Amino acid sequence: MEKYLLLGLAPVFLGCIAFEFLYLRRRAMNSYSWADVSSNAALALMQQAGSLLVAAPLLWLMQRIHAHRLFELAPGWTTLALLVVAQDLAYYWQHRASHRIRWMWASHVTHHSSPRLNLSTAFRQSLTYPLSGVWLFSLPLVWIGFTPTQVVTMGALNLAYQFFVHTETVRSLGWLEAVMNTPSHHRVHHACNERYLDRNYAGIFIVWDRLFGTFTPERERCVYGLVHPLHSHNPLRLTFHEWIAMLRDARLASGARARLLQLFGPPERALDGGAPMAPN
Repeated sequence: MEKYLLLGLAPVFLGCIAFEFLYLRRRAMNSYSWADVSSNAALALMQQAGSLLVAAPLLWLMQRIHAHRLFELAPGWTTLALLVVAQDLAYYWQHRASHRIRWMWASHVTHHSSPRLNLSTAFRQSLTYPLSGVWLFSLPLVWIGFTPTQVVTMGALNLAYQFFVHTETVRSLGWLEAVMNTPSHHRVHHACNERYLDRNYAGIFIVWDRLFGTFTPERERCVYGLVHPLHSHNPLRLTFHEWIAMLRDARLASGARARLLQLFGPPERALDGGAPMAPN
């Protein structure tokens, strides 16, 4: 369901990318490069292939959990509103974990590896997301009582919304900045400036970052990419470089606790410096 919804929106996404590209080119703003866009497209296709492989077993697992749901949630506007809020909260914690647990960061680092930010950057995803366990954060929603179809569809809509915050062309949205995740807030999230590291995890609502102490407003100019830049457009290297580094560090670490820390500790504890989003 998720892949079909996002594929159905593909013409909208591609149209917006073309418009942004022409808009920026007319203003001589160097935000796009063909090498970067090609990498983003290849990574998106790889990610979709990876999602296809796990779609059936994940749906089966969600259905099994839903069979033991806590509540019967009748279809309607109230249930829809609850789902929007609950799914976005689950996304916040999944996204935050993806930055603070190295096993999950090994997948998410791919999304942050570009030194550019434009709408095509939203396509820069990893086929290893299922391996990193991002799907675990959706399971409590089906256990509460939302159907697997509802959860998957809302997850896709959440991601569709986030496509539009990957841009430098929108500076401020006024009062919406207090409530919604906006391009300004997401620019901070993609920046490697020290004051911006590991901030603004929001999907749709920035209120989660304000509530849990991870919000930072955009003040200084954002510098995009990783603290330790990865100078490559090779989709395979972009996908697997941190997995390789992480497993190597775990093998070289002394003792079981140190090995586990390399796998599941914060990324900045990498033995080789890794590709952390936080300062050492």
